[in-house]
Amino acid sequence: MDHVFFSSALHITLILLTICKGISGAKFTIINRCDYTVWPGILSNAGSTPLDSTGFELPQGGSRSFQAPPNWSGRFWGRTGCTFDPNTGQGTCITGDCSSNQIECNGKNANPPATLAEFTVGSGVKDFYDVSLVDGYNLPMIVEPNGGSGSCLSTGCMTDLNQQCPAELRVESGQACKSACEAFGNPEYCCSGAYGAPDTCKPSVYSEMFKTACPRSYSYAYDDATSTFTCTGADYVITFCPSSTSQKSARDTTPPASTANGAETGSGSGDGPIGIDTSWLPNFLTGDSPTSTLDKCTCSLSGHSEFVLHWKERLNKSRL
Repeated sequence: MDHVFFSSALHITLILLTICKGISGAKFTIINRCDYTVWPGILSNAGSTPLDSTGFELPQGGSRSFQAPPNWSGRFWGRTGCTFDPNTGQGTCITGDCSSNQIECNGKNANPPATLAEFTVGSGVKDFYDVSLVDGYNLPMIVEPNGGSGSCLSTGCMTDLNQQCPAELRVESGQACKSACEAFGNPEYCCSGAYGAPDTCKPSVYSEMFKTACPRSYSYAYDDATSTFTCTGADYVITFCPSSTSQKSARDTTPPASTANGAETGSGSGDGPIGIDTSWLPNFLTGDSPTSTLDKCTCSLSGHSEFVLHWKERLNKSRL
């Protein structure tokens, strides 16, 4: 009888802890594993309480945590190549700059290209999260849920896309890789105008390039099904420049489909324990043939044949 009572009490306690965890919001821990300093930027969406900082310096190996309240939504990113005057505190960054002219971003957004981690924290219900390359890419990033219930898979981009970025998207000498929308401004790349709906805006050769390298990240505005994740009552670790050997194995190698947040526009928001399974790494990192994904889209790439051949050649060289 005592055993039954103890088991029931423990079960109720666990349920209450889960509920209370969801009500308390989520803790975000940012870790820098890059071999250089990163200046994280933080933007709280309209209507969300700002976190303790909107921008700070994070040296190699450093970490910092923030507690977000329930119903908070916003984004995190890394700024690189920053120079700030020690006397005035003013300065700029080569990538991810937020145009505040200060270490703190003070409510200003990341200037593309920048790798973005986006969150909507629930209150006793699901959190939505994603890593977006819709605004381009500047450094590798992984998001890992800690605790929580549900699928709670890790997501992000471990590949250094700057090393594979085609010339037409490359920033300066390779510090970042633009999105096709930013580089060309065409409505079909930006999912705007006549292309502003899921049935008219389709993946391009450039978004397919991002998707091949980073299968769980948003590659274009309507890439919801394989790029938005959910977890209930979790804390989150955001790691810049993660290493594959430091990540835990994901419980499920196929991310669940979700369209709860609609179109990803670079200001969006997204399903468990955490980690990396090599099945979702890009083929050219795991030794498999890199050409199959690109071959599938070649037939619809009129006018891009030279780019496709150039990209395949780069992928093949990366295996040597």
